[in-house]
Amino acid sequence: MTTASPSTRRLALLLAGLSMFGPFSIDTIFPAFPLLARELAVDEVAVQQTVSVYLLFYGLMSLAHGPLSDAWGRKRVILGGLVLFVAASVGCALSTHLGTLLVFRALQGVSAGVGMIVGRAVIRDLYHGPDAQRLMSQVSMIFGIAPAIAPIIGGWILLGGGDWPLIFWFLVVFSLLLLAATARWLPETHPAQARTALSPRGLLRDYLRIGFNPRFLRLSLAGSVNFGGIFLYIASAPVFVMQHLRLGEGGFAWLFIPTIGGMTTGAFLSGRMAGRTLPVRQIGIGFACCALSAVLNIAYAASVEQLQLPWAVLPIFLGGLGTALIFPVLALAVLDMYPQQRGLASSLQAFVQLMISTVVAGVISPLLSGRPLYLALGMAGFMLLGFAFWYWEHRSERHLAGPHMHI
Repeated sequence: MTTASPSTRRLALLLAGLSMFGPFSIDTIFPAFPLLARELAVDEVAVQQTVSVYLLFYGLMSLAHGPLSDAWGRKRVILGGLVLFVAASVGCALSTHLGTLLVFRALQGVSAGVGMIVGRAVIRDLYHGPDAQRLMSQVSMIFGIAPAIAPIIGGWILLGGGDWPLIFWFLVVFSLLLLAATARWLPETHPAQARTALSPRGLLRDYLRIGFNPRFLRLSLAGSVNFGGIFLYIASAPVFVMQHLRLGEGGFAWLFIPTIGGMTTGAFLSGRMAGRTLPVRQIGIGFACCALSAVLNIAYAASVEQLQLPWAVLPIFLGGLGTALIFPVLALAVLDMYPQQRGLASSLQAFVQLMISTVVAGVISPLLSGRPLYLALGMAGFMLLGFAFWYWEHRSERHLAGPHMHI
């Protein structure tokens, strides 16, 4: 940790807040879909484009945030992203036509990933070993509440008599507070002498070099594919909650609270284990939790005709816990591979996870969500494949016994 850096607790809160404004941009407007459809004179299928356009530009720009921070500095890129996000949110709030709203939603997507992606590089710039794992776990624990509370905040705004533009004004205020806090408390962790020149040809070459590095792929896929097992239930939430659990529109908390609760608990335990438990052992414990979760989930789904609470969601809690034990160690291992290009490595890692989540939501979930047993088998398959990538990486590193044998 450098002498110029803020306290660990303050930095954890700040980086978690920077990571949260991405999920807030997606989930906070969900309760406003019917209002948007009526007031913009379109159907709700058209309103769904506000999410699709956002995710498309979020995914594409995730490849650029890290390299920009490697070339221009972490703080400058985060501040620039926040300024753009504020302007885009104001544009969304003032939109009177769907086309205009989609343009500004695309601009939100362009800027919303900067906090999460560059924030990971900031952690590794400042900290090493157990300290880095501890801070990454703290950020993950705080960040984990964002998907759960964002739609609740949106619902409160509407229930309080506000119209849908007020949700975007809330995002303006939230991002302005982050902008002020970042300007005041975030140090520049990537000094000028460590920066790399930004050239399109060199950037493409580095993307290909890192993106096709076998170790990078094994580590990134181990974490991202394993998370796909949990994300399968998140993407299938409407069917799982309303059809399989037979709950109403207010029943989503029965899925999201155990899911987020498990991941938050796992992140807390990861922070406590940092420096006390070998990283490779922590990953083993995480995958053991995921395996137990998958077995219990399949056994329960195959043995009952109608899912009942809380038994239907307890395995998901356990799977979220295991996933959160695994992720910080693997994410830091990727960043340690490229100490001079941590931003670029973070961008590629985020892109891999986003693309897998997109496939899960767009392809796998529609295929499997019709029956609870299919969902349980799908979750188990993702977690097994994630473990296979980790086992492959672990065996490869043991075989080489080289300088990278540190996880």
